Amino acid sequence: MLRWFGGSAPGARTALPHDARMVWNDPPLWAVGNWPTHLLRTAETDTGRIAVFGPCSASDNDVTHAASLNDPAPMLRRWAGSFTAVRTHPGAVDIFSDGAHACPLYTVTTPQGLVWGSSALALAPLADSRVDTEWLAAYLWDKRAPAPGRSPWKNIVPVRPGQHLTLTPDGAAAATPWWSLSTRTYAEAVARLRHLLTESVRARTSVPASTDLAGLDSTTLAVIAAAVSPTPVTAITAHPDGQRNGGDLTYASQLTVPGLTRMLLPLRAGHLPFTPADVPLPATDEPAPSTTTWTMFSAQLLLATAAGATAHLTGDGGDNLALPPPTHVADLVRSGRWLRAAADIMGWARLRRIDPRPLARAALQTDARRLACTSPTRPPWLTAPPPPPPDMPNRATGDADTELIGNVRTAARAAYADAQLADTLGIELHNPYFDAAVLETVVSAPAATRFSTHRYKPLLLDAVGDLLPAPHRYRTTKGTFVSAFHHGVRANLPHLLDQTDGRLAALNLINPAQLRTALRHAALGVETPWATLLRTLAAETWLGVAETALDCGWQTEEAL
Repeated sequence: MLRWFGGSAPGARTALPHDARMVWNDPPLWAVGNWPTHLLRTAETDTGRIAVFGPCSASDNDVTHAASLNDPAPMLRRWAGSFTAVRTHPGAVDIFSDGAHACPLYTVTTPQGLVWGSSALALAPLADSRVDTEWLAAYLWDKRAPAPGRSPWKNIVPVRPGQHLTLTPDGAAAATPWWSLSTRTYAEAVARLRHLLTESVRARTSVPASTDLAGLDSTTLAVIAAAVSPTPVTAITAHPDGQRNGGDLTYASQLTVPGLTRMLLPLRAGHLPFTPADVPLPATDEPAPSTTTWTMFSAQLLLATAAGATAHLTGDGGDNLALPPPTHVADLVRSGRWLRAAADIMGWARLRRIDPRPLARAALQTDARRLACTSPTRPPWLTAPPPPPPDMPNRATGDADTELIGNVRTAARAAYADAQLADTLGIELHNPYFDAAVLETVVSAPAATRFSTHRYKPLLLDAVGDLLPAPHRYRTTKGTFVSAFHHGVRANLPHLLDQTDGRLAALNLINPAQLRTALRHAALGVETPWATLLRTLAAETWLGVAETALDCGWQTEEAL
């Protein structure tokens, strides 16, 4: 069952999900699916009530205190975790959306009033259950820039991350920012990042947990989890079947930490990308990043549950946070630091083996988005026009902080769909690097100090590197599965070719002949624009699954 929560305004007589468990009745607030106590905490005082959905480092006393405050936002900003807080007081309900977009929220306007919830898919039946093709077209071009103010579902409106949404009995809805940025020295940001990552992991390991054990990001979380978890932590390393050492296997074997049990997942031919899984792909709000690798991803989650874990931590988001492109060069040029700007452009170009001249032009124009290399090139199979740049605050000049925040929020929102996949297998999927407090801390450090062509992930290593053995501290590579995608296309080519004349083609979003050409090239091992190709294939699969699982079951007004 899809796990989600939602509600409506005070006094509203809106529909309710059939399987809802009421958290409170006025205003209606419900939870659907399994919500254990560590993921849903409530408190009530003389002045208000509060519910906190999602992993959160706050103590029970903290939650109670927040319920009594007229403005709990300053307190919420101090908590580690990925959560949504809902507070009610006489005459209004206040909803505080997650600042990093790791817990997306949506609203829909019905004849009986506004309904909000944490699942666009669950709300879709209240708005005729139609896919928003404008959103989908923008997503196919660049997942960073889905159409502003739109969701995958028609008339289901996303709540901006970091917003305080206030609903009143007269039907009014007002949104103001509550999540804000600070400025810290590099040393202050380093100390705070270490504290927040520790508390973030602690908040997620009060239950039996497992972790990925692969690159620096997941290894760091595994070591922290082993130190703070009350029970042993299972750390899983995926590797090609028959491989005995090298890559992630070598580094995993060198990690001997009390409280950490290492486990291997040999990847065989049946785990190749695009291979149909024994476990049917569940429906999600949007195409999940792991759609095309569901066979491998579900096997890993099932291995974790077989080991007794009910929560699984990944290192997703570590690259987004700690390995940024040279967007800070726009800030350097703006402040007249020409020598440092030139040095970083040349260093990045050498590292990536690219021509530095386009980077230099973007820097001179202080265009941080082009420096981020997120402007899409035209894949030949896409027929819809490219979307306009996303409407983001402070984008008039562009800066490194805005780009970093936008990048993390996009990745975190997409990762929520992976968490929905995991929920159906009975395991919580957690991504501590997507915590709003962690993001705010990284952004609080000077942008130029977050970037280096000479040190790998300097901010992260300065914060927690001493927790890791030397081989991990100095590792600058990570496991790659690009060859597996080529092999997966080759092994599943007839099935993939059949999909090219599917739903995306019927919506006139792709040219089937061009997509078939791209797939045949990928099967031959030709260099492939994987990011766009995987989005296209995931979207086609998602459309087929989602349209068969739309009605979560809503009570009509007459049934209330």
